[in-house]
Amino acid sequence: MKKKIWSIILIVYVLFVFSNSMKPSDLSSVESGAVLRMVVTVLQSAGLGGLGITEHFIRKAAHFSEYTLYGILLFQTLRTYKLPVDRQWLVHGIAGFLVPFTDETIQLFVEGRSGQISDVWLDCSGVVFGTVLFIFCLWWKKQSGAKRVGKKL
Repeated sequence: MKKKIWSIILIVYVLFVFSNSMKPSDLSSVESGAVLRMVVTVLQSAGLGGLGITEHFIRKAAHFSEYTLYGILLFQTLRTYKLPVDRQWLVHGIAGFLVPFTDETIQLFVEGRSGQISDVWLDCSGVVFGTVLFIFCLWWKKQSGAKRVGKKL
């Protein structure tokens, strides 16, 4: 059952990411601009000014964060399949590249958008970061659980 649930979550998330890439540039720019205004407002209210944050930075941060979450979801989903470790990492590596590659390819066919190899690299970096972050969190949870058990004894 966990396998089905995590697989559905992963598929729906990838479709969400792809749907973002299917938006024409003018609509995408409006969304990025709204996020930029929100970020600048928060920074200014914290007394930090705008820190020179641009729409370009917001777009790249969105790529990285989308794929950080994808890396986490991909790793968690593959864990439910109970594959041998080498096969799990092989599938993770292939999917961790093919989804960003496909995402950027989609943009080649959308008005005002362009697929960028630099974005494929950025997206893959997000996948790696999300995977490492998730593994670290699992390790930390296991370590802190072991410490609590040691204290009870």
